[in-house]
Amino acid sequence: MPTQHRAIQSRQALIRSAAQSFIDKGVSASGMVDISRRARLSKGALYFHFESKEELTLAVRDEALGALRELEEQLLRAPDPVLSASRDFAAALLDRVDRDVVVRAGLQIRPESDPAPTGTLLHRRWCTLFLEKAAADRSAGRLPPDTDPQRLARALTTMVVGLLELGHADRTWWSREAVTDMWRQLVPAPRTVPAGAGAGRPLRRARPGGPPAAVVQHRQRQR
Repeated sequence: MPTQHRAIQSRQALIRSAAQSFIDKGVSASGMVDISRRARLSKGALYFHFESKEELTLAVRDEALGALRELEEQLLRAPDPVLSASRDFAAALLDRVDRDVVVRAGLQIRPESDPAPTGTLLHRRWCTLFLEKAAADRSAGRLPPDTDPQRLARALTTMVVGLLELGHADRTWWSREAVTDMWRQLVPAPRTVPAGAGAGRPLRRARPGGPPAAVVQHRQRQR
């Protein structure tokens, strides 16, 4: 195996090992020796790639942000109206967070050298993306003319962030069924959208105050 390829693999293994340790123990309780052992690499290999735990923490954060940037670019390129595009973005985002330990850890940690919480920056960025698409949709007649793009963007951001936060304690909130059900119940379909667009099989309505019906159904299937 070429040396460069082996070095890339070692770096990725250390980042994944650190991410899992950060989730299991927290950043402060995670030791460099334990992280290298989890990755099945020597302490010397760890310090070859990362001079400190802070540098490794930043690498986990940056890796997560890079993965999310790809999803944000897909949202920008999506030809669908903002309501369906935001739903698909949320589903893809939460699925990635659920499957990828680096993304999951990167959204929760806060490097000491970075004064701004990662989540706050992301939330603002998502709101801006939703606002751009909502404004374009209203101009194109795909939303009612009395729609306030800023209020809609804030509502969509609240939904995405809410599902993201709820899923840390109960990952059924990150299922595609939960996302679809939330959008169907809380986001009114625009009057100008053609009939059948984004339509799917009706889901059972949730009880007031409880989780989305899809979450309940998902839990029942897991029993």
